[in-house]
Amino acid sequence: MLSVSGLTISRGERVLIRDLTFGVTSGEVVALTGANGAGKTSLLRSLAGFLRPDAGTIAYEGVELSEARRRHLHWQGPLDGLKSARRAGDELAFQARYAGADADGIAAAVDLLALTPLLDLEVRQLSAGQKRRLALARLIAAPRPLWLLDEPLSPLDARWRAVMGTLIQAHVDKGGAVIAAVHDPLPVPARTLDLGGGR
Repeated sequence: MLSVSGLTISRGERVLIRDLTFGVTSGEVVALTGANGAGKTSLLRSLAGFLRPDAGTIAYEGVELSEARRRHLHWQGPLDGLKSARRAGDELAFQARYAGADADGIAAAVDLLALTPLLDLEVRQLSAGQKRRLALARLIAAPRPLWLLDEPLSPLDARWRAVMGTLIQAHVDKGGAVIAAVHDPLPVPARTLDLGGGR
């Protein structure tokens, strides 16, 4: 699904990742680990096309990166990217439809993530965990093969971490793949890619 070869990434004068090569296949979960500053977020941003690496290649099953960003991957960063003054239901509809979801997909996401009681509230009224569930709903509403997730479980309580584990497992069981930057173990079997100690 994804092939990375000889990737080098810098921030300013500092080289975060040097000559990294790895691949991800359908049905696989990869947990990116390493200390703060090791380059986990920068690697995910490079895979998503937001950060240009210094060297190396990124290939998505023969699909151009620009096409992969439009149709083949979801990016969920460390911030939820929600408009605080908008109703949660309107924000979900906007984000999910932008990603290609239809009404059935949105309804399925609302059901799986128990969002119905939140939809009439403004986003600013939601807890951190509720905002994260709302942000993650587009992954369910508009299925795409590869999920790039940066600390997806951090604001979730034990119940919703377990639910997210179930949703990740269902995604990979259908042939999808997940690359997630984590500090805590994911609630699903995962291959670890350790980026080291950072600074």
